[in-house]
Amino acid sequence: MDKKFFITTPIYYPSAKPHMGHAYSSIAADVIARFKHIQGYDVRFLTGTDEHGLKIQKAAESDNKNPKDFCDEISETFINLTKTLNLSNTDFIRTTENRHKETVQKLWSVLEKNDQLYLSKYAGWYSVSDEAYYSEDEIDEIEGKKIAKSSGSVVEWMEEESYFFKLSEWEKPLLDFYKNNPNFIKPESRKNEVVSFVSSGLKDLSVSRTTFNWGIPVPNNKKHVMYVWLDALTNYVSSTDYFNNHNGFWPANVHIIGKDILRFHAVYWPAFLLAANLPLPKQIFGHGWILSGEEKMSKSKGNILDPIKLIEEFGSDEIRYYLMKDVIFGLDGKINLENFKTTINDLANNIGNLSNRIFTILQKNYECKIPHVSSNHTVNSSLIIDIKKLIKFMDNYEIHNYVKEIHFYSSAVNKYVNDNEPWNKKTNSDQNIQNILFSSLFALRNIFILLYPIMPKVCEVFLKNMNINKPLLNLVNTDLKKGEQISKPDLLFKKYD
Repeated sequence: MDKKFFITTPIYYPSAKPHMGHAYSSIAADVIARFKHIQGYDVRFLTGTDEHGLKIQKAAESDNKNPKDFCDEISETFINLTKTLNLSNTDFIRTTENRHKETVQKLWSVLEKNDQLYLSKYAGWYSVSDEAYYSEDEIDEIEGKKIAKSSGSVVEWMEEESYFFKLSEWEKPLLDFYKNNPNFIKPESRKNEVVSFVSSGLKDLSVSRTTFNWGIPVPNNKKHVMYVWLDALTNYVSSTDYFNNHNGFWPANVHIIGKDILRFHAVYWPAFLLAANLPLPKQIFGHGWILSGEEKMSKSKGNILDPIKLIEEFGSDEIRYYLMKDVIFGLDGKINLENFKTTINDLANNIGNLSNRIFTILQKNYECKIPHVSSNHTVNSSLIIDIKKLIKFMDNYEIHNYVKEIHFYSSAVNKYVNDNEPWNKKTNSDQNIQNILFSSLFALRNIFILLYPIMPKVCEVFLKNMNINKPLLNLVNTDLKKGEQISKPDLLFKKYD
């Protein structure tokens, strides 16, 4: 079995502060990465910043800074976000790094050698905000302005000399690849969008610019800088040092992205790789947007929710749990603070209260030590969780179903405790009480190992109180050490009015 697992977020465009969309992609990727880690995988988890292009150059100019200084400053906020969100990323890449520049120029040279690039002139509608060209049927005119239908961004007519990538040659190979690899794009609705787009015909793609200079120079033609998507997408390969001391992680197991950048990842990126005879990522998952009301959050609309402020108020674990439980991964989701408080209160009432009840009895009557069970004791069947079902949920990136399964399990544990009444010495012998408490601790350990990918901070605290320093997905073993000293955790989940 290949025990390597490589997962990526999009690399974020640091033209402004991080918002909830950035946080959502990163949290989802982190949950998957942590789950693979407790399965015993050697996990590589990449995030980073995309720091080239006209939008960055203009943002820097408006701030009276040179682009590199501007990027250094803004990129630092995204590096800090990884800490605020408590991400387990193993790498953070910036497209201004030499390792990336060298990889992109190497890829360009390979594409050129394979006769996939040619020099011509480009004329078309261009969005600075999206760093993308749009055809006539992809734009509207609203109040005298040309607007991209998909993003709402203003486009302007642009004419310049440009290198082109022979994307049109890869229409059939891409369609064949999608057909032969039905799980390459997920969810299914995203795959249908991509297949429909490619089937309608592909035009050659402009991959260089001359009207600005903030980018990676084209080899042997310094008048041109590389088009942002050829530059940016290559970060996934740059991080693995594929062309030099290849570390065995490429191809990536999954790119986690927002649906608004699906075309670039599911059409252009695989076409570049096919043209360079490089392996393709195994899967691309395009999740939905986090909405503010009925709209996608964006700087231009002024409806951005600041994840850092929410985390300062409520905590990173709580925000992570709410987003993963209440938003169906792959669909759009809305943040509602009342729903958030209800979700966290339910967590406190269900799992927090269960833990408190069990540890209170242990502390009062058994010196907070793991009970000694009778020799013929077996754990009740209601406390044995279906690991294969949980793994299947996560393998399919049904994170919301994974969290709900934990909730169902904790409800079953609560029922077991209520039915058996370990506090009732009239109906239970001391040995029965110890058996019940032992089984309940076994179940609590399982709950907090399963919750660890979602809520790593609180789970690490709980598991350390049970002398478990490395959570692993080993939920059937009842190898708790009888008589071992453990400690009652403090308040695990705060409740909100």
